[in-house]
Amino acid sequence: MSRNPWFETVAEAQRRAEKRLPGMVYGALVAGSERGRTIDDNTDAFAELGFAPRVVGHHAVRDLSTTVLGVETSLPILISPTGVQAVDPDGEVAVARAAANRGVIMGLSSFASRPVEEVCAANPNVFYQMYWSGEREAMVQRMDRARSAGAKALIVTLDWSFSNGRDWGSPAIPERIDLKTMVRLAPAVLTRPGWLWRFARTRSIPDLTAPNLRPPGGEAPTFFGAYGEWMNTPPPTWDDVKWLREEWGGPFLLKGVTRVDDAKRAVDAGVTALSVSNHGGNNLDTTPATIRLLPSIAEAVGDQVEVLLDGGVRRGGDVAKALALGARAVLIGRAYLWGLAANRQAGVENVLDILRGGLDSAVLGLGHSSVHQLCPDDLHIPPGFAVTLGRTAAEPAR
Repeated sequence: MSRNPWFETVAEAQRRAEKRLPGMVYGALVAGSERGRTIDDNTDAFAELGFAPRVVGHHAVRDLSTTVLGVETSLPILISPTGVQAVDPDGEVAVARAAANRGVIMGLSSFASRPVEEVCAANPNVFYQMYWSGEREAMVQRMDRARSAGAKALIVTLDWSFSNGRDWGSPAIPERIDLKTMVRLAPAVLTRPGWLWRFARTRSIPDLTAPNLRPPGGEAPTFFGAYGEWMNTPPPTWDDVKWLREEWGGPFLLKGVTRVDDAKRAVDAGVTALSVSNHGGNNLDTTPATIRLLPSIAEAVGDQVEVLLDGGVRRGGDVAKALALGARAVLIGRAYLWGLAANRQAGVENVLDILRGGLDSAVLGLGHSSVHQLCPDDLHIPPGFAVTLGRTAAEPAR
């Protein structure tokens, strides 16, 4: 008898993903940089926060819905854009369908393995993500394409300094999948027959190109070709951020903020929302956990723009803690990728159901009827937990 495909925690989804994926594919999902301090702190910091539950006055009906950038969502949880989701033949389309089935917004990376048109057809609420990469003309073309496909908001990710080197080793990701590469990778892949069968039954191979970066009349670049363009593009200025926002002309989320002064500059640049993010621990190692940085940023700009958080969310209780400290919603990355690897579209839905259940339990236990009522009084916050980066000289120490 086969094992029950349902899993009860994100940790179990991760264990199944590790068992089912070839080592280099699983390693790419774990990622991290240098010593991995930030990736660990992102998750460990949530566990340092305690709940302050109420014993009487609970509500039988609880509303977990909200809006993000004017778009309704059944949960304050968004699918964070992650590149090349070729751990499954349907990739981003499977994730988009799962999100749509659970009433959740889909964030789509410009480095995705499936075209924005297919993903928008699978989920009516897509936020398209871009990097500052290539010439301005190419960026305008990509924004126009996403807008025409039906994307409702733009996510711009700028928190990347191309950190490399992991103490546990980086996975060997090929430039492309061809016959020579398949022969070389065969020993590792054949040890994971279930994963191999997923692609064999659809007569497909993992696609390592970035179709959303295909120029008009040209071919889609490989992932590493797109990465190379990004690396070699001069970094943007705050004027460039303002230009992107004006060219998009709609709801605009800046992802990667960790400092209060950057948050204020983002407001000045006209962003609609920002995400407190350290790129999931994949960027500069030893950057503090985002949940530690959230309170000061939410206090500084939360009355002017929507503040989101990503990094380290593994439980519904983590979502509740982020909302209590000032986030409007959170973005998840590794959690749903592990679900996709564990059980395809149903695995992503499973992860969203786990987070929904944990969030609902927290809202119930804290005596609220809505996620909008969550506040710092619902938490035990240990001394020295919060961290403020980028404080100006005129601001008092906390």
